[in-house]
Amino acid sequence: MISETLQKTVLDNRILDYLLFLAYISAGIIGVKIIKSLIVSRLKAWSQKTANTVDDFLLTIFKKNLVPLLYLGVLYISLKSLKVSAAISSIVNIASIVILTVAGLRLIISLMDYSLDIYWAKKEVDVTRQKNLKGIITVLKVLVWGAGITFLLDNLGFKISTVVAGLGIGGIAVALAAQTILGDLFSYFIIFFDRPFEIGDFIIIGEYMGSIEHIGIKTTRVRSLGGEQLVFSNTDLTSSRIRNYKRMEKRRVVFKLGVTYQTSLSDIKAIPALIKDVITSINDTVFDRAHFAAYGDFSLNIEVVYYVMSSDYNKYMDVQQEINLHIKEEFEKRGIEFAYPTQTLIVEKTEENH
Repeated sequence: MISETLQKTVLDNRILDYLLFLAYISAGIIGVKIIKSLIVSRLKAWSQKTANTVDDFLLTIFKKNLVPLLYLGVLYISLKSLKVSAAISSIVNIASIVILTVAGLRLIISLMDYSLDIYWAKKEVDVTRQKNLKGIITVLKVLVWGAGITFLLDNLGFKISTVVAGLGIGGIAVALAAQTILGDLFSYFIIFFDRPFEIGDFIIIGEYMGSIEHIGIKTTRVRSLGGEQLVFSNTDLTSSRIRNYKRMEKRRVVFKLGVTYQTSLSDIKAIPALIKDVITSINDTVFDRAHFAAYGDFSLNIEVVYYVMSSDYNKYMDVQQEINLHIKEEFEKRGIEFAYPTQTLIVEKTEENH
């Protein structure tokens, strides 16, 4: 009696087939739970032994991405034991492709987010750069989802070649029309990842100078010493020679002074050592050299080189002022006079014959 009941057909399948279907699903669910328990316990034990976050990331990926796919596989294989209509089979296949595509895209995005976290941890990215980087990641996510949806539609049988070709031609037209904007966008990526300068850096570009205030997708804004805001396109900056003074660890200073031709030989010989003593007595300076360098048009020229162990411009000016005052004081003690532009007019008197 039971065997006859099991052999009865309902919707092209025996009752026995339905029971086997339920048995397959039950066994598959139990198997997935066992696998999940084993793998999760192993990953948790691993995470407790290591200081990195790779194990935590793998655990999250397994729970959110792989476990749902295992359940989907159990359902898909179990359905193969039943005879279903072509419509139901098509729906199952389409649903499987959609779920696999979405799972794959989520996995790619999870890898991107994890790489972003690792980048932040290693580079100690500040809040502003994090915001900019999140904007870039958002653009990349849109591109990933766009490519994934295109792949999905293609696998579902939609003829997207014509659409893609049309988008390609339209994209070329848009790219030509927005060439400058795209150039600035790519330059922004170069600035962001290569980091030739950051917000707060003091830079000089040609005849312009100032501190970086904002780095945008198209333009970078600089606050000049005069107070006005200078706006540069990112392409201009990446194609220019930029002097970044914030990256300077020390400042090399070269200056010249001239004394009169009436200065005695002994004083000329003493001036380099005198200047050396002045510079070495001042904090945050390193003396390099001082020489009687040349005979000028109206002066004997002394050339001096030293280093200020700071990139701060105000610090450099304070040091230079202190050096100038000490040199002035020492010259006055010794009666050494600074030269200034002078001309000597020699008039020759001659007698005229009458």
